[in-house]
Amino acid sequence: MNSGEHRAVVSIEGIDPLPLFGQADGNLRAIEDRFAVRLSSRNGELQVSGDDESGVSAAVHVLGILVDRARRGSPITGEDLEYLFSAADHGARPAAPKGDGVVVLGDKKVVKVRTLTQAEYVEALLQRDVVFGIGPAGTGKTYLAVAVAVRLLKEKRVDRIVLARPAVEAGERLGYLPGDLQEKVDPYLRPLYDALNDMISLEKLQRFMQLGVIEVVPLAYMRGRTLSNAFVILDEAQNATLTQMKMFLTRLGPNSKAAVTGDITQIDLDDPAESGLVRIQGILEGVESIRFVYFNETDVVRHRLVRDIILAFDRSQQGSEKKGSPKRRDGGR
Repeated sequence: MNSGEHRAVVSIEGIDPLPLFGQADGNLRAIEDRFAVRLSSRNGELQVSGDDESGVSAAVHVLGILVDRARRGSPITGEDLEYLFSAADHGARPAAPKGDGVVVLGDKKVVKVRTLTQAEYVEALLQRDVVFGIGPAGTGKTYLAVAVAVRLLKEKRVDRIVLARPAVEAGERLGYLPGDLQEKVDPYLRPLYDALNDMISLEKLQRFMQLGVIEVVPLAYMRGRTLSNAFVILDEAQNATLTQMKMFLTRLGPNSKAAVTGDITQIDLDDPAESGLVRIQGILEGVESIRFVYFNETDVVRHRLVRDIILAFDRSQQGSEKKGSPKRRDGGR
């Protein structure tokens, strides 16, 4: 044993090593690279060694989670590794979501939670009447809300799904754009269609939309409606004013649920202070059956570069705030 070397052991007895190790031991190599450790397998054990005690500790913690997944027969994906690595980089000690993490068995794919915050969010969506998912891009806020909506529709716990977005780029005044209503709003609502297309076959989705079982509409077109037995989603809610937010939330009728998702760092309104998503947090705090779930960069499940970009922007903004404290014009009086 080298001077200053730290060692630990993780039991892998009784599990199939292939899902844990990855193709050509790719998972093990990724752990070695990320935490600067050395891994070797012998007699039902993984031996972990390295010069840095914190690196060995983090690697052991991540391996423990992966061993548990492999023991339960759950696949281990590159996204799973990236989440665990990112959480460890930020000093967190992540745990695996309970159970198999399945949100919905869609027609095209199985949707699962990948982070603990996602699991908390899905649980809130199933149990509460109104849930706000707030955080950066790529954390699955809207995608998981759509997945829960599809699940409740399949289970006949709601009769329809309504998805809305503020068409802020067109100022909610779509009349001057060419084409019929569908052609006017499609560019603003495309992300919602993309999520639905992942979970529902094209033929079924078209039929549901023709029957009004699934609606995708600009926020302005929801005024005056009452939605009963529905799962209603407001996406990009940071671009809704407080008046629009109130209008949306008061559309809920009996046996309806609402999910409101947005990123308060990406407000496109002329006056960001008018964002309903920013102001609603203080107004509805503590209201029964309403839940706020906050995501951060460790929950990003897109390409790992997305997480790095978000962190880079955060650092830049923090640096600008430190440098840019404007001098008071009254000389400090």
